[in-house]
Amino acid sequence: MSDMLSALPLHLSPAATALVFLGLILSSSILADAVASRTRLPRISLLVLVGLGVAVVQQLVLGQAEAEPLDGLGEPLIQLALVMVAFLLGGELTLERMRSTGPLILILSLSVIGVGALLVGGGLAALGFPLAVAVTLAAISVATDPAAVSETVHESGDTRLRARLLLGIVAIDDGWGIIAFGLAMALLGWWLSGDGHTALAMAGWELGGALLLGMAIGLPAAWLTGRLRPGEPTQVEALALILLLAGFSSWLEVSALLAAMVAGALVANLSRHHTRSFNEVEHIEWPFLVFFFVLSGASVDLRHMDDALWLTLAYIVLRLAGRYLGGLLGVRLARVRQAELPGNIGLALTPQAGVAMGMALLAAERFPEYGPLLLSAVVGSTLVFEMVGPLLVRRVLR
Repeated sequence: MSDMLSALPLHLSPAATALVFLGLILSSSILADAVASRTRLPRISLLVLVGLGVAVVQQLVLGQAEAEPLDGLGEPLIQLALVMVAFLLGGELTLERMRSTGPLILILSLSVIGVGALLVGGGLAALGFPLAVAVTLAAISVATDPAAVSETVHESGDTRLRARLLLGIVAIDDGWGIIAFGLAMALLGWWLSGDGHTALAMAGWELGGALLLGMAIGLPAAWLTGRLRPGEPTQVEALALILLLAGFSSWLEVSALLAAMVAGALVANLSRHHTRSFNEVEHIEWPFLVFFFVLSGASVDLRHMDDALWLTLAYIVLRLAGRYLGGLLGVRLARVRQAELPGNIGLALTPQAGVAMGMALLAAERFPEYGPLLLSAVVGSTLVFEMVGPLLVRRVLR
């Protein structure tokens, strides 16, 4: 018997370890869905908590504080998930939708994100946090979780103006967030660099190169995709788009989120013959998002949790205040058009999830000295916003 046991390959190779870990992550998502359906807890928060559990085991139990989950495989999985999200967001930015939403949504959306970003950035800087942290969190604060807001609105059955406005705002909010984050990263790179001309050129390339890459992939894709029969060929086309966008963005060192959003917007506006690419991406998106949320939680450096506590609390309070004041200003500006909007409508835009955590991961790569602080603050605040956000949406609708 002992001879048989000694002959078994009990030592897992790196490839086998990665495959088992990926299987366990997907299995945890099934458990998270079951718990969410019975407790009404957000499944995104549950998946992030699973990732935090992985971080506890790896960093505190096994003592591998410097190790990264899945070694080098985690980064491309996170990149693919972010590119998928940005591509789908770009697909929402059609000319028909922008015309149908009207100026009221633009007024409210821009006032909420403008006041919110200024209050978060200015407040954190006034509290003494580093400029890179303050500006990064100001840009991240713009993003909203459209799924949480939309699901709560649909559950309420509300069809009044305030409900329709919320659905219209969350459809474009993350698009504003991606643009704001790209600009913030470019400006910070220029501001913090000693060589102003080089940094300005790099910032211009990061944004301009992303636009060029999005057009270089989006324009041919708008004409070529969707001309074969539905099914596997279209799924291959969608996967090819995502992989090309992620790979070339990383190689050319341009904003992957902005490039994917530009490509998605071009495909949505120019490919009148189909919408199947977006449907296929939606079909395969969730497993990658599961990896993304769990790995985001597992990437938190628990040694810096105490340092990030005050930053997390300040960010939560400032973002809530910014949402409220921005919504109040938007209602004041729009009162000549509609008189039935509640002054606290901005609080209904509190939920925040995937795009915000993706921005935090990208910022951590850009500013590694502040990476643990940013990740801890965004992951902690995301758990709070995902729990409290739906309650605030219901309150505004009431």
